[in-house]
This record gives sequence, structure tokens and C-alpha cells, in this order.
Amino acid sequence: MRRILIAFLLMLLAACETVPITGRQQISIHGAAEMNALGAREYRRIIDESDVVSGTREARLVSEVGNKIKNAVANYFSQNGQSDLLKGYRWEFRLIDDDEPNAFCLPGGKVAVYTGILDITQTEAGLAVVMGHEVAHAIANHGSERMSQTLLVDLAGAALSVAVADEDTTTQVALQTAFGFGSALGVLLPFSRLHESEADRLGLIFMAMAGYDPHEAPKFWRRMAAAKKEEGGEGFEFMSTHPSDETRVKDLENAIVEAMTYYHVPGRSQVAQPSTPQKQRKRRLAD
Repeated sequence: MRRILIAFLLMLLAACETVPITGRQQISIHGAAEMNALGAREYRRIIDESDVVSGTREARLVSEVGNKIKNAVANYFSQNGQSDLLKGYRWEFRLIDDDEPNAFCLPGGKVAVYTGILDITQTEAGLAVVMGHEVAHAIANHGSERMSQTLLVDLAGAALSVAVADEDTTTQVALQTAFGFGSALGVLLPFSRLHESEADRLGLIFMAMAGYDPHEAPKFWRRMAAAKKEEGGEGFEFMSTHPSDETRVKDLENAIVEAMTYYHVPGRSQVAQPSTPQKQRKRRLAD
């Protein structure tokens, strides 16, 4: 058991990484090349099985907005000596004909938007809110972190099985059941909500870098909340993988001040922003 714990701790230490801009420490056991290859394969499978829209104004807009945001982010990272963070990314932005108001991103920069969300985005800036959010998931390596969390929970569960091996069957089942429920509510769901909130914050910054007004984000999510209510509403936040709509809008409104420090209007010179949260705070205080 002691050896298992030592190996577990060593794995955690070796897998620590830092999310760009937010500075949050994360666990990422899987290598970038592995995750990017996995994302590319899964994305190709989805694209092959979906009705992909091409040649329309909407499809072109998805590609244009996505590329505008990813180019702005690449420029920011280049100015701050962090270009290596995007090494291996092969960006794609596709529009899929599906009535569900949704979008997704897979590791390596594979983004897809469903036509069903376009009635809610309404404008190019509204679409930038969605695209910025998805680009943020890719850059923050949320896919790798989620897989790493699941693996670590499985390893912890295996360690628990070893630890209670001498207990009676009833006790073993009770402890393992409690662990499974507790890990879902205490680790996996909260971290998923954390990822969504972090993608909201980073997405706000990324759309601002590309010249889109961050004030559009709360407006979009209010429209999304209204659309969800028409379809029957949402469940309890603590049992969800996403923040509640009320929490999301409030957090976005609070993050606009930070995002505006990155706001770049085309044609206006842009100054490279500080690359660490500490420097960002100092800049805001100076302003």
C-alpha cells in the first residue's frame, strides 16, 4: 500500500502543468502528442458521420471567426515567448448541421459548431463568444486534464480495494460505493464545472484579443438561458458539469474588466499583455 501511495504522489508531481494566463496548476498525465492524435482521430470520425455544412455564409463565418481568434492568441503567445504552448496544434473549425444548440472542442484545436446554436449567437460577436470558449478548452488542455483525473480516480479506487481487502464483503462494498459517489460529486463534476468557468474566462480574453467586445458574452449566455428555459430549464448546479446560467453570467460580468485589458480593435496598435496573473494584477492596479 505504501508503494502505491509513493508511486501515486510521484505521478502527481511529474504531471503538474500550468494553464496559460490563469496560472492554475493542473494534472496532465497524458502527453500532448498523444492527446492531439486522439483528438484528431475522434474529430475525423465525428466529421465523417455528420452532415458538415460548407460553402455557406454561416460555414465561412465559423471558419473566419475561429481563425481570427486562434491567430490573435498565437500572436499573443509569440509576443510573450510562449509559442511552444501551441506546438502540434492543427486547428479546424467546422459547422455541423444539427438542431442542438451546442459546440465542442477536441484536443489539438479541433472545433465544431452546430447550426442549432446560430439562432442564439445571432451576430458575429455572439459566435465569437462560443468560438473563444472552445478555443480556450483546447489551449487550457482540459481534455487531457479530464482524462488524467479519471485515471487518477481509478487508481485511487484500486488502492482502496487493496486497503480494504481484509474487511468483510459488506464493508468493502459500502466503502467502494461511497468512494465512487464521493469522487463523482467531489472531484469529477466540480473539476468539470471549473473547466467550463475557466474556458469562459479565457474565452472572454481570447475574443477580446481578436477585436470582439467582451460585453457580448453575458448577452449571449442570457439568450442561451432563455432558450434552455423554453426547452424545460436546467438541473441543480451541484449535480451538473456546467455552472448554472446565473453563476455563469455573473462570473462573466466580473471578468469583463480583465478581458478589456486585452481588447484589440483592428487597426489599433496592440501592446503585448503580461504573461502571468501576478503581472496582470499589477497592471490593472497601475491603470
